[in-house]
Amino acid sequence: MYGQETNLREQIIEEYKDDLTRLLKYLPFLEKRGGKDVTQFYEGDGENKVIPVPVYDTTLLQFVKEAQKTKFMYKNYPYIYRRWAMPTPNAERIAMESATIRDMDLFRGIISKYVMEGMRKGNMWTMAVEEKIFVTALTKMRSLIFDYSKDPAENRPRF
Repeated sequence: MYGQETNLREQIIEEYKDDLTRLLKYLPFLEKRGGKDVTQFYEGDGENKVIPVPVYDTTLLQFVKEAQKTKFMYKNYPYIYRRWAMPTPNAERIAMESATIRDMDLFRGIISKYVMEGMRKGNMWTMAVEEKIFVTALTKMRSLIFDYSKDPAENRPRF
């Protein structure tokens, strides 16, 4: 039984480690930014006023493009939301905090929701930054992947 558990853990780590590493380089940016800091509205110059158009921070756009290239994109993310019963950002954070390494689909669903819906609804990216959804997901996955990468025998207390 222990051998199967170790093998599953190693498979999950191997599958997500590289993609997570690519996204973690944006973590410092996401931690220090608020939702209003990543979005501005362009309304035209002088007398030529136009309908306000959102303009996003270039680093946020790079993060979104990088996330789109990873295994964290999952088109059937609504299924994950129904399974985990997450109607609010607070419920998402609670679910992520209680997740284990076996729950990587949860993170796939949450990241997919905000990245994919942000392509249609511009405020989704802003909301994910403001609510610290991306920060919570990346931080928790970092602890799951990189802390679990170590041999569990190293963390056992010695008597």
